[in-house]
Amino acid sequence: MAIPVIMPKQGQSVETCIITKWFRQKGEQVKTGDILFSYETDKAAFDFESAADGTILDILYPEGAEVPVLANVAVIGSPGEIIEATKTSDSVVAGKEERAILLPGPEIGNHDEKRQIPVPESGAGRIRISPRARRVAEKKGIDYSKIRGSGPNGRILCSDIMNAGQEAYTGSPLVSNGVDEFTDKPLTNVRKLIARSMHASLMNSAQLTHHMSADVRGLLEARRRIKENLSAGRAEQADITLNDMICYCVIKALSRFPEANSHFLDDHMRIFKSVHLGIAVDTPRGLMVPAVRNADSMDIVSLSRSLKSVADDCKKGSIDPELIKSTAASFTVSNLGNYGVEMFTPVINLPQTAILGVCTIINRPADLGNNTFGFVPYIGLSLTYDHRAIDGGPATLFLREIKKEIESFTL
Repeated sequence: MAIPVIMPKQGQSVETCIITKWFRQKGEQVKTGDILFSYETDKAAFDFESAADGTILDILYPEGAEVPVLANVAVIGSPGEIIEATKTSDSVVAGKEERAILLPGPEIGNHDEKRQIPVPESGAGRIRISPRARRVAEKKGIDYSKIRGSGPNGRILCSDIMNAGQEAYTGSPLVSNGVDEFTDKPLTNVRKLIARSMHASLMNSAQLTHHMSADVRGLLEARRRIKENLSAGRAEQADITLNDMICYCVIKALSRFPEANSHFLDDHMRIFKSVHLGIAVDTPRGLMVPAVRNADSMDIVSLSRSLKSVADDCKKGSIDPELIKSTAASFTVSNLGNYGVEMFTPVINLPQTAILGVCTIINRPADLGNNTFGFVPYIGLSLTYDHRAIDGGPATLFLREIKKEIESFTL
């Protein structure tokens, strides 16, 4: 009996997916577990594995096609079998896909010259490697059979290729053009969507940034004690970071300035009763902003664990697509302090009305009292807000409230 291959539905908001590459062609035999094709949503990339043995009787959508979810994309069966495949289906997905893999970097273009990468003999088993990782390995001249994968079921990911040791190299990288002056790398669908979103944010809102600094002696002292407890092996001590503390202070400030905890929706504002905190996460594939729902109901230990959980899920590629929608969060924090950034203007994730940029810590001269001056550690805070929704006065008072919470923070 012919089996339809159906495009899965990845998240409630996903209506279409783009087929980026077919790895099998019409008439080829496949086995259960063979990768049939790769596809992308607006935030994640996936590989689709066959759930049955047989022959590909038909392929209904070419590479690059935008396919509705739950639509038939191919048919697997026996040679000569009569098929009645259509391009739409309400049936259950007839295939097993890998969990989402957030792949780093843009697509690597096709090249006329291909380097032959050694692979194990048939007795060693099939190598599980993502399509992007295979292309990067070929470009860099890396023997991926010598690499242990960190992905699901030992699959080799692009990050494994990028971190490969010298022993995995088989030769010089491929040259993309005759004089090796440049390499053209087409933008992935995800990168195009991010670019459009950022451009639309700046074009369709009135964004303004205020900068302020906060004394972080209290935060640094709290972090020092946490490190001491962790070094002493105290199991009850949670590894609460400076960023966790700042996010906790932001949430408390938002409870006093609910106008900043909102969405601007053209003719009205949606002010949220709970804080759904977005946190910017730098992944190999690009910036992602997952939301921690109902963050205001958490103590600092629970908040710290939740922030780490969503960040790890983004980096692994297992984040719930619903949590990375721009409407999932009511306010966002973006921390570039670890990179040494002293001041920046973060871009609002519309329809949110504001975003806080957290900068690096700088020691500055200050009055310590009794005519004594010394150097005090200050952290930079950059609040970008939509002037259509919030005026300059309330925005400044909100930023000052964040500063106050940080300077009065204690565990």
